[in-house]
Amino acid sequence: MSVRDAVFPAGRHDLYVKQTYSAAIRSGDLLFVSGHVGSRDDGSPEPEFEAQVRLAFANLQATLQAAGCGFDDIVDVTTFHTDPEKQFASVMKVKGEIFHEAPYPNWTAVGVTWLAGFDFEIKVIARIPA
Repeated sequence: MSVRDAVFPAGRHDLYVKQTYSAAIRSGDLLFVSGHVGSRDDGSPEPEFEAQVRLAFANLQATLQAAGCGFDDIVDVTTFHTDPEKQFASVMKVKGEIFHEAPYPNWTAVGVTWLAGFDFEIKVIARIPA
């Protein structure tokens, strides 16, 4: 079995060690990114929903950058929402600011009942640029 090539964003490695998972795993030219939430540096949730979504995308961006990727390299997105109907407009607003032109990545949104104190989580698969 090959060794996992883990990727961690700068300054947040201790949070991943504490929770015993990697921010992302590089496999060939693909990057499989764990779910990212709108957590502050200490791991606590950003309380306001739209700010939590923005912070989740910022945390995701830090992990992508650590692997030499950006939002344009994302090919597949899965998001998790604790109240999709109520949250949809805010998520679409932020999504539109980040993915503002076609072709857009694949996107699957899932309603869930629990996200460990968070209301939004995003995980992606990205292609690592050559």
